[in-house]
Order: sequence, then structure tokens, then C-alpha cells
Amino acid sequence: MQAQALLAEGVAALRAAGIDGATRDARWLLAYALDLPPERLTLALQEPVTAPQLAAFRDAIAARAQHKPVAQITGQRLFWGRSFRVTQDVLDPRPETETLIEAALDLPFARLLDLGTGSGAILLTLLAERSEATGTGVDLSAAALDVALHNARSLGVAQRADLRRSDWYSAVTGRFDLIVSNPPYIAAPAHASLAPDTRLWEPRMALVPAACDGTGLAAYRMITAKACDFLTPQGWLMVEIGLGQGPEVAALMTGAGMRAPRILPDMTGRGRVVAAQAP
Repeated sequence: MQAQALLAEGVAALRAAGIDGATRDARWLLAYALDLPPERLTLALQEPVTAPQLAAFRDAIAARAQHKPVAQITGQRLFWGRSFRVTQDVLDPRPETETLIEAALDLPFARLLDLGTGSGAILLTLLAERSEATGTGVDLSAAALDVALHNARSLGVAQRADLRRSDWYSAVTGRFDLIVSNPPYIAAPAHASLAPDTRLWEPRMALVPAACDGTGLAAYRMITAKACDFLTPQGWLMVEIGLGQGPEVAALMTGAGMRAPRILPDMTGRGRVVAAQAP
């Protein structure tokens, strides 16, 4: 069978399963099965596929038809131009989170702390971009920390990344020029309405705050309450937020004694990041 015919088979299967972006996803998964960069797939569409490639593609299509995210199937996600390992134990890094990266890189920092590091996408990207910086990444999930360690090693920043298991600040010591976080911010009742790709396959603890108060703001309360205890003078706290949460998170920062919180928009113009400075 030629790759072109196999691609058409995969597109049809994903459309039948109600997958949005069936053509795009089938192309990504065929490139993965053929061990090709996605941009080279077109050149290979007239070539025959081997039996192992056929089996790998059909397995990948079957998984995607069950709404398993493409990044979990391939095990990789590009973020800020770098490849990160992704598993079911971590959030799939989103393009919107690059808003936080861009904003953080406008600030001076030598030591940073990432609360709820997950795959390490935020912490490790900032370390890769700032070769003189060191950082600590904490997560309550040991499995997530294993993924972050793999990514730290593959990006060549493991020597500058201290990864440790911690319930927010509980195992954190020292002070930092910058604290960043993409915490769980989805209220528990809203979890059931998430897209199946997220609801069924991504870790609930990274989506819904454990101390849920019905608003999705519980994690921000914990992060902001102690931020000044772990920031250097005039250090920065920067967090990703959900839709419409900017004013409330900004108010929490002000209440914790931080200065002039700013709500920063993502590529769609929606408030995505709140940043404030310690006294």
C-alpha cells in the first residue's frame, strides 16, 4: 500500500470518529509512523509503506479515534521551538503558554521557581533561553517529575534544574528573582464539559485545584499568599490564568502586597498571564 492511500484511510477513520482536524492529525501520525519530519511527508506519499509502518499508523489512528491527544501518541510536543516529551502524566504544553515565556524573557532573572512544573516546559525553556540562570521546578506528581527530568536532560539543562516533589512551596527553600506557574484553574463543575482530549487524557490534578472552592482560584490563593516570602526584593511573580480570571488574580496579588499587577494578552487578545512585582 502506498502512503497516500494509507493517509486517506486514516483521515476517513478520524472523521468517522468525529475528530476535529482529521486531515491534520492523520498527516502528523503518518509522519510519525514513517519516522519522518512532518514537513517531508508530502515527498513520501507515493512510496510504499512497510508492514511495521502500516501497523504503527493504524495503532496511532485507533488511539486518536479514542481522543488520545496526538502529542501523547507521538510522545512529543514542540514548545518555543524545542521538543518536549509528553505523557498522560503531564499537561500537553499549549501555544498560549508561550505568552508567559515571552513576558518572562523581558525580565532580568538569575534564579527562578516553577510551581507545578509538569513536563518542565516553562522552567526548562527559560533555562535554555538564559544560559546563566538556574531554576527549581516542583510538582506533587512523581511521574510528572520523571517526565521533566527526561526533558531537562534532552535539552542539556539538567545541571541547572533542581526538580523536587513538593506541595507548592512546602519543599522550597531560598529566594528567587522570578516565580512562574501554570496552575490548575478549572472549577470542578466545569471539568465535565471539557473536550474529551483534555478531560479523558490529561491529569485532573493539573487541571482542577485540589482545594477546589468552586471558582478555580484556589491554587492562585496559595501561590500569591506566600510569593513574597520566596521572592527577592523587586522580584516577579507571573502566572497563567483561565478565561476571565485576570482581575481576580490581580486582586489576590495586590492583597498579598505585590505591586501593580498587569494582565497580559495572548495571541488571541484574551488575558492569559498576570504579572506583579514584589516590594
